[in-house]
Amino acid sequence: METAIIQLDGDNFTIENVIAIARAARPVALADVARGKIEASRAHVEQVITRGKPTVYGINTGFGIFANVAINARESAQLMRNLILSHSAGVGEPLAGEIVRATMAIRANALAKGFSGVRPVVIETLIEMLNRGVHPIIPAKGSVGASGDLAPLSHLALVLTRDENDRDEESGEAIFRGERMSGKRAMERARIARIILQAKEGLALNNGATVSAAIAALAIHDAENLAAHSEIALAMGLEALRGRSAAFDDRLQRASNHAGQREAARKIRELIRESKLIDTSERVQDAYSFRCAPQVIGAARDAVAYARKIVEEEINAATDNPLIFLDIAEENKTRSGGNFHGEAIALAMDFLGIAVAELANISERRIFRLTSAHLNDGLPMMLIENGGANSGLMMAQVTAAALVSDNKTLAHPDSVDSIPTSADQEDHVAMATNAARHAREIVWNATRVVAIELIAAAQAIDLRLKQLGLRADALGRGTRAARDRMRAEIAYLDRDRVLSNDIERAVRLIEKEMLTAR
Repeated sequence: METAIIQLDGDNFTIENVIAIARAARPVALADVARGKIEASRAHVEQVITRGKPTVYGINTGFGIFANVAINARESAQLMRNLILSHSAGVGEPLAGEIVRATMAIRANALAKGFSGVRPVVIETLIEMLNRGVHPIIPAKGSVGASGDLAPLSHLALVLTRDENDRDEESGEAIFRGERMSGKRAMERARIARIILQAKEGLALNNGATVSAAIAALAIHDAENLAAHSEIALAMGLEALRGRSAAFDDRLQRASNHAGQREAARKIRELIRESKLIDTSERVQDAYSFRCAPQVIGAARDAVAYARKIVEEEINAATDNPLIFLDIAEENKTRSGGNFHGEAIALAMDFLGIAVAELANISERRIFRLTSAHLNDGLPMMLIENGGANSGLMMAQVTAAALVSDNKTLAHPDSVDSIPTSADQEDHVAMATNAARHAREIVWNATRVVAIELIAAAQAIDLRLKQLGLRADALGRGTRAARDRMRAEIAYLDRDRVLSNDIERAVRLIEKEMLTAR
């Protein structure tokens, strides 16, 4: 496992970095190149506090609807603590640990850009929590993804911050070494000092659509992986049905002008190369779910690529408010705006969710075709040899149908919704967090649909080989490797058994990228 330290400089963070930190616990450090910018912007905040002027939102004023309320220097630290306490209003089940880790890394990287006016210790504390495995409990619901993910980020901030009283019950909760405990206790056991926030720092911690971006980054990685496995499942099913290769000809794909489509067709051609089953039926054309697969999978790939571009921009963005620009000539070097607004993520995640739902939709149609004796080119009904006494993959297809139907509800765009908040000061919100959560759930559902397709395709291949008296070397190079890997984990279905176990084994093969490994 790679252990090289990932340096956070605010500008060069990637989705691959997020995955490595969130899932493989790669160590993190604050890049030396970022320190000068961080310290310089902090010096400007200190100057504003000392002088009491100019009036700067969030430094010497209240927040949201209280933006016009002046705050003096003596109250600034308590203002920050109150912000975190009052905004810790999330509800629901805790976010997954990998989302929490991704959130901490993205927030640290945003602050490392040097526009937020925090002390280096704020960023370093986040990094130490990552490196020592302190994972705050963050309720999943309670953000509209517009003034940032205020509630979930405040629950995160509860764990790393304190006030003079340092009450255990106001320290949030965290997981440390597999045990759930108060945030104060977790930090003590990890030997990480909790910090008393100074002016601007609370706002810098909880302002920004960072939870939305964290969920989005994970969903994008998983969607890309799922698209690759959709191509494998399609190719295996094409072998089992002795499908036509003409639909994947590169001349057809070039004529379409769509890059994702051309790439999907190329991968399918590679998977079925040297097959002795392809093009051996008398059909002139296959059904759309096979023949048009490059158009659907390719379009989904293009949609995911768009989402990747947006989210990689977001995870390298300064997203709190106000921001500090030391090149401004006037006394007030801050600018108050709306970089915390999650509209870009909301739109990208809505698009991603719809695209992945389509991967599942066409996958389920192929499952249906494989399991129906009326459509599968002479294979047994439900892909079981002793049908009647055995039900075969009947209910696996039903499960796939249920999942794709669930996706159709989840794919309703969240970005078209807006509910004004904060006494109408925040009168248009993005619902980015809901969009990201729903997209991730769609990916979860779709992964299980494609897992079912892989099971059905492997079963259909074995039945076809047996029917024709052929060995596995009749398959294309790629499809044979995938079928053999499937069989190493999931046995041929010769009689009814508990299918949920097989489905989850296939899911693990997808998630661990074991079918795409060369």
